[in-house]
Amino acid sequence: MTVDLSTRYLGLELANPLVLAASSLSDKLDNLRRAEEAGAAAVVMHSLFEEQIEFEADETQRVYEQGTDQFAESLTYFPELEEYHLGPESYVRHVERAKQGLSVPVIASLNGTSKGGWIRYARVLQDAGADALELNIYLIAADITVSGPEVEAQYLDLVSAVTQSVSIPVAVKLGPYFSSPGHMCLRLAEAGADGLVLFNRFLQPDIDLEAMEISTQLSLSTSDELRLPLRWIAILFGRVSASLALTGGIHSAQDLIKAVAAGADIGMVASAVYQQGFGFIRRTLDEMRGWMAEREYQSLSQLKGSMSQQNCPDPAAFERGNYMKTLVSYTSQPA
Repeated sequence: MTVDLSTRYLGLELANPLVLAASSLSDKLDNLRRAEEAGAAAVVMHSLFEEQIEFEADETQRVYEQGTDQFAESLTYFPELEEYHLGPESYVRHVERAKQGLSVPVIASLNGTSKGGWIRYARVLQDAGADALELNIYLIAADITVSGPEVEAQYLDLVSAVTQSVSIPVAVKLGPYFSSPGHMCLRLAEAGADGLVLFNRFLQPDIDLEAMEISTQLSLSTSDELRLPLRWIAILFGRVSASLALTGGIHSAQDLIKAVAAGADIGMVASAVYQQGFGFIRRTLDEMRGWMAEREYQSLSQLKGSMSQQNCPDPAAFERGNYMKTLVSYTSQPA
């Protein structure tokens, strides 16, 4: 039986729901080609950082040094500025080359917390041929004098400004740390976001007790991280107008199937590719087709959202319904 894995994300028709997430994997055009050959339906470029835009605008090296260790993606490919050859203009050329060298959609990415040069570069990346734009909003509300509504307003202002400046689709990659993540997603869609990417993996600093310094280290995701975005994708499905992408925690075909069943239009992967190589993409898609054929799913649309909150036989399971039951049923004894 032939299984149709095609899906639609940000208005783009994709051959399947597996997309290469923003990461240092996209530094090289050869990697992007390998991802496409393995079956990736689209690629998200690594982020152009706010610090790079500000540096180009003569915001001095100080701004760059302050921001470097705050961004999870940066630790994998963000060396000293004089050694880094993908500044704003180089990044734009890289997007142009990717568009020329690939047949799948190319999604550019901007990472930061304020409008700054984002509006300008959103337009430039659109002109470079990017099929869509992902706003990777990396805002840690560390100023305890700033209220929750003020933080939310900063997100909404940024999204509104960027979406009004371009005609290509815009997705927003955000973290889960809102009092009401579902309501925030609804407001982002109302502000113009065409897609929502759940969730951004904020870097969690550690303490080096030997040096008595703050230690920063990026850890790759695991399948256990799938549960948080899975819950919110399931809650949002059918309730927001924006496309839904799940990122963080997809390490097998089963993980991708769960994402789609919850309601995701696509699943984004990077950590699994770092660990297993680009062959992971092909294996995952083959196994997904096999799983669906065995259960007589003819298309992805039949699977999508089948386990969302609105379609789940036990919708309370996505809320608090099974909380006490789960705790009581845990019988493991201490060693």
